[in-house]
Formats: sequence, structure tokens, C-alpha cells
Amino acid sequence: MPAGWLATPRLRLRPWTAADRAPFAALNADPEVMEHFPAPLTRAQSDAIADRITSLIDERGWGFWAADGLQDGAPRFMGFVGLHTPAPELPFSPCVEIGWRLARPFWGQGLATEAARLALRVGFELLGQREIVAFTALRNARSRAVMQRLGMRECPGEAFEHPDVPLGHPVRPHCLYRLRREDWHGMS
Repeated sequence: MPAGWLATPRLRLRPWTAADRAPFAALNADPEVMEHFPAPLTRAQSDAIADRITSLIDERGWGFWAADGLQDGAPRFMGFVGLHTPAPELPFSPCVEIGWRLARPFWGQGLATEAARLALRVGFELLGQREIVAFTALRNARSRAVMQRLGMRECPGEAFEHPDVPLGHPVRPHCLYRLRREDWHGMS
């Protein structure tokens, strides 16, 4: 990735390191952070996700990058933000999605939106994507607000039941948002 594309004065997106595993596991074990997922994760589950993310970035050169907050002078791991190719069994696949997961101390400061804008720039300008999607549990108002601030449009007719979430679980119903490159150019 070009230097400068993945940083702002308040944050940076970067490759993962071994030092990210403990704070990532803490984030994934936090019931508030994981409220819109089936359950908080164990350390082993969190490490497996970090391994998969790192492997995909090594393979493609892009993915869910580690995100650091830079506000306090020293970089602090705040979670991940980036791009991903979701599972083929989702009703709107194949596609590229944008996603994020931040630790609670970094909520409510516009950091997810700011970091997501960097990822969208990579997706549209470097990877040449025509469209990028985002999806979340219907009840996840925080993530839906980020999607709207990014200029993404909800597609109510494409709401779906997430196949990786158990039947009857309250976070199984998901919404889908889309952003076309030509609409993004008006936002950049």
C-alpha cells in the first residue's frame, strides 16, 4: 500500500504484529464490543482470527489491517479496519466488504469512520472495486451510523439471515449497505 494512504493525524492502519494479539483478545472478550456477534471470543478463537487476517493480508496485500490510535502521542492498538472478501454463501457474494471492530475506549470519536475512509480509498482507487458493501446485525445502530456517514446506502430488500449465526439468535438478522465508486467520488 502506498505510504500516506493508511494514516491520518489521529490513526494508522498497518500490518499485524505479535504484540497485537493480547489487546485483540481483550477486545474480542469484551461483551459490549461483541454485543452484535453470537458471543465473546476465547483467546484461542481470537488468535485464530488474527492468524486468518494476517494470512489473507500476506496473500493479497490488503485486508482487515490492525488499527492504531495516535491521539496520546504513542500508538495504541484500537482494533481492525479494512477490506475483506466475505464467505461465498452470503446472498450478495462475490463482493468486497468494508469492516471494523474497535475497542470501547475508541468509540464515539469518529475513528471508525475516519479509518474506513482510508480503506475505501484503497478499495476504489488501488484495487479498482466498482462497489464495496458492508453488513451488520439489524440492531447494531453504531455500525449502521458509520455506514451512513461513509455515504453507503442501505438495501432493505437485501436484508438477510447470517448463515454463521445460530437460528433464532437475535443477531442473525442482518442488513446490507452498498457504496458504488461513482457515489464515493462525490464524498472524497
